[in-house]
Amino acid sequence: MAVRKAEALWEGSLREGHGLMKFGSFEGPYSFASRFEEGNGTNPEELIGAAHAGCFSMALSAGLGRAGFTPQRIHTVASVTLGNIDGKARITQIHLDCEAEVHSIDPESFATIAEETRGGCPVSSALGGVEITLDARLV
Repeated sequence: MAVRKAEALWEGSLREGHGLMKFGSFEGPYSFASRFEEGNGTNPEELIGAAHAGCFSMALSAGLGRAGFTPQRIHTVASVTLGNIDGKARITQIHLDCEAEVHSIDPESFATIAEETRGGCPVSSALGGVEITLDARLV
């Protein structure tokens, strides 16, 4: 299997420092403010959300294909909640909001395949300690 790499550089203290994350053609700054407040830049949780949304969309396409359906479009937004558990920052929930255009599938079959995918995509499996919720609908 493939090995994928990403990197991060952090300089300075937690609150006043700053960093840079890189993977593929993406390069983005991050800071305490971008992670724990509403500052500019990215943060690890957004990157996990992007990875999860991408993985879920691809896995849903695969599941639909195995069932004999070809999706025209799948759009997934992952909302990653960073909370506090016992005084420590933790990812407490990821909510996947998915819209899919799939011809000739009934809503019940789509819902079943989407729900199976929720826990079965590789990123969902890697995040097994996090509550993952899903809203999936046909458009």
